[in-house]
Amino acid sequence: MDIQIFPHRILSADTTEKILIELNEIENINRIVLQGQRLPDDPTNPDRKIINVKGEEIDLQIKTGRILMEIMDEDVVPKVKEVAKKHLPFGFNVYAGTFIRKEKTVSDLMKYGDLDNLPDDMVGLTDQNAELSKRASYLKKSL
Repeated sequence: MDIQIFPHRILSADTTEKILIELNEIENINRIVLQGQRLPDDPTNPDRKIINVKGEEIDLQIKTGRILMEIMDEDVVPKVKEVAKKHLPFGFNVYAGTFIRKEKTVSDLMKYGDLDNLPDDMVGLTDQNAELSKRASYLKKSL
């Protein structure tokens, strides 16, 4: 099952970082995907920032408009709403549904090549139009 946080405003890099840090502490969230408008590939752009999540530096290349999560248990939803309420005082909506692609497709084959080498955790996480090296940042959950 997937859930989506749809903020009533586009998020700053600082807000995105704070939310990701807290969401990452919630158990039974399998994957998190950020969606939003791609920022120009210009390191001097004031909206381009390096955020730090779990000690990993991530070049945030978008203005976050939606946060998608693959969850393993519906008990996660109230915890996610609590985090959103804390960091999004201007309002948000939370929706349940299918938002993250789960199956490998012909497009994946064309973009990545051999699908046997594409980890299942990466399916549905990337911008198909971006360069391979700039597609996704992958943080493993500590067990």
